[in-house]
Amino acid sequence: MDVTAPAAGNAGETVKDELAEKCQKLFQAFLEEFQTGDGEVKYVREAEELIRPERNTLLVSFTDLEGFNQELATTIQEEYYRVYPFLCRAVSGFARDHGNVPLNKEFYVAIQDLPTRHKIRELSTLRIGTLVRISGQVVRTHPVHPELVSGCFMCMDCQGLIKDVPQQFKYSPPTICRNPVCNNRSRFHLDTYKSKFIDFQKVRVQETQAELPRGSIPRSLEIILRAEAVETAQAGDRCDFTGTLIVVPDVSQLSTTGVRAETSSRAAGGFESEGLRGLKALGVRELSYRLAFLACNVNPTNPRFGGKELRDEEQTAESIKSQMSVKEWEKVFEMSQDKNLYHNLCTSLFPTIHGNDEVKRGILLMLFGGVPKTTMERTSLRGDINVCIVGDPSTAKSQFLKHVEEFSPRAVYTSGKASSAAGLTAAVVRDEESHEFVIEAGALMLADNGVCCIDEFDKMETRDQVAIHEAMEQQTISITKAGVRATLNARTSILAAANPVNGRYDRSKSLKQNVNLSAPIMSRFDLFFILVDDCNEVTDYAIARRIVDLHSRMEESVDRLYTLDEIRRYLLFARQFKPKISSESEEFIVEQYKRLRQRDGSGGVSKSAWRITVRQLESMIRLSEGMARMHCCDEVQPKHVKEAFRLLNKSIIRVETPDINLEQDDELEEEEEENGTHTHTIMLNVVSPDVPNGVNGHVNGINGHANGINGHAEPGSEPKPSLRLSFNEYRRISNLLVLHLRRAEDAEEEVELKKSAVVNWYLKEIESEIDSEEELINKKGLIEKVIHRLVHYDHILIELSQTGLKGSETESPEEEVVLVVNPNFTLED
Repeated sequence: MDVTAPAAGNAGETVKDELAEKCQKLFQAFLEEFQTGDGEVKYVREAEELIRPERNTLLVSFTDLEGFNQELATTIQEEYYRVYPFLCRAVSGFARDHGNVPLNKEFYVAIQDLPTRHKIRELSTLRIGTLVRISGQVVRTHPVHPELVSGCFMCMDCQGLIKDVPQQFKYSPPTICRNPVCNNRSRFHLDTYKSKFIDFQKVRVQETQAELPRGSIPRSLEIILRAEAVETAQAGDRCDFTGTLIVVPDVSQLSTTGVRAETSSRAAGGFESEGLRGLKALGVRELSYRLAFLACNVNPTNPRFGGKELRDEEQTAESIKSQMSVKEWEKVFEMSQDKNLYHNLCTSLFPTIHGNDEVKRGILLMLFGGVPKTTMERTSLRGDINVCIVGDPSTAKSQFLKHVEEFSPRAVYTSGKASSAAGLTAAVVRDEESHEFVIEAGALMLADNGVCCIDEFDKMETRDQVAIHEAMEQQTISITKAGVRATLNARTSILAAANPVNGRYDRSKSLKQNVNLSAPIMSRFDLFFILVDDCNEVTDYAIARRIVDLHSRMEESVDRLYTLDEIRRYLLFARQFKPKISSESEEFIVEQYKRLRQRDGSGGVSKSAWRITVRQLESMIRLSEGMARMHCCDEVQPKHVKEAFRLLNKSIIRVETPDINLEQDDELEEEEEENGTHTHTIMLNVVSPDVPNGVNGHVNGINGHANGINGHAEPGSEPKPSLRLSFNEYRRISNLLVLHLRRAEDAEEEVELKKSAVVNWYLKEIESEIDSEEELINKKGLIEKVIHRLVHYDHILIELSQTGLKGSETESPEEEVVLVVNPNFTLED
């Protein structure tokens, strides 16, 4: 009884917190006395700002506190949650001394410039109540709500008012009525007009990819923002939050459906007093607690190179220069004067990848990017460059993506097969506590102002690919789901890697047939790079040396002229330039675009690539701006356009198909005779050593493609005039024959289908081109070879004899062979 005696004596008294009150006095003295270097009291001007109705938070620098009173700073850091209300009272007193503010206005304090920063993984119960700064990436934001901070309750029995009941992150009515006569413990009514509310927002942050230990799942933490801190962080931002770790009751666990508290029904044996039992078997959930973070201040992650999180428009070249040390600035200046900068940056960025210089250049320009513009009608034109790499297995595609992801400060790496449309753009999910719908950021939103690397792009479902159409051109993501309508930013460059349809790139087919992508997606990529795994003794030797070097001497073999940090710094500086296009360059761009369009229309080389549209013209402009930015120029010069045009051209021309060697059939027949075989199979791997064509002639025979047949005679063999046709010419002749045969089939003119009739028809078609008898014989030989090839190699035509298939016993004479088109063949564009 003696324990409760003193408590009964001073039941009406409140316990004073002497330490906190001392802190309040010292803090108010700090606000009134702390001066800047020129003798002005630093926080007076900020206090005068607080008079404005929308302002209620005073921002205080922790370094100033340390400079004024080390003991005060330490106490605030260690006992933050305990002294925070007293600091707010000090701010309130300070504001009232310096201005005319309403009596009932609440004031808050926010602390910035805390020296140490913690990772989300390092937060433990030891840090509860102390002042800490954490950094992470915002993945989900909730709408702003009013939160009850101190309630005014009315007792339903005696009508007495109970004022200033503090609320602990959940609705907490008073335990008992303050009227000594009234004994009410449960019936209270909240008077909303006399209670105090504050803006309240929850955001969820997650560990950034860079901080994540290998093989771990990223941890997330709920952050509570109040007053002026609300709406300062958007999904996808990387921010520093200053505040304290708190413990809140896990309300969502209690409200789980299907679980209810049950009382024990056993009344005998003195069990009736047991009430609620904490047994899971009875369906009882104990009230569990979880960690949350109460933030008083939100800052974008330190914008010092690499943490670049300040919005692009908020930075200038001067502000970046001021953040660099003298030595760093000298290095940036030295890099900008480098005559061979383009090549040096490529080799320093990808030192472990051999060759593929064009791809390196394309990715480098993607990192610099073009200049985003907004027209008079507020339409935005994107400045980000999208790059797609298509290639055979083991051509270092994923390696490029991984390099960019590690290097770029805001890059997200994702794989096509494992990504859904919602995972790439944004998902609408239901919140566990409030049961309302909130938006959760996807990969493209998280990579805002950065690069999104998508591997295995061709393996994505078509409906998921459609989701990124808008993000690639308009740079926004529109969502209309579950009553949530929003347009979110996705100003990101996309770097995609895809495999060809049949595993390997087939040179005889166009890019569109090789890649399983729709035309709209293909036109949105500025650059296409095609990596073909060719056999070449020189490059194979060089690549093998490079890989063996890497494995044996990891450090020494990497030859870097600039470190990654230096390149990051230079990139950040160069991206502040907004180059304008000079009139000379304008004419040059128009001229080059006309050339590309004409060549596209005339069915030239680019027929095998993808169509040239206005988007390719915009690509050329963006690439030119990227080149100018890289050299820190304020104007796009013709030499920049020339390089942009070369890259664009390169990504088109890489798809050229080799010439068709029509002598191939004779050579194969000679081989077969030498080996003593007389079958009509094309794929023979047993080759005698003196065969002129070597093994290369057999590589793709079985696929029936006019592909990769090199037909070069070896030095020892006799030179023979090779009968060659360009692939486009071969395609033209084959299409002519197919159309003619189909017409004849439809008209049921059997005479027209005979081989001799087909040859004669073709020679008649081209009689205007024939001038001499010799030329006629050559053309006749040529068309016969083409027909032979179409039958035996490409299986586009089928030979039928009068009595059955060619090769049966009762075979008609050669001239009587009838040609029909393979029913499975479809004509290409």
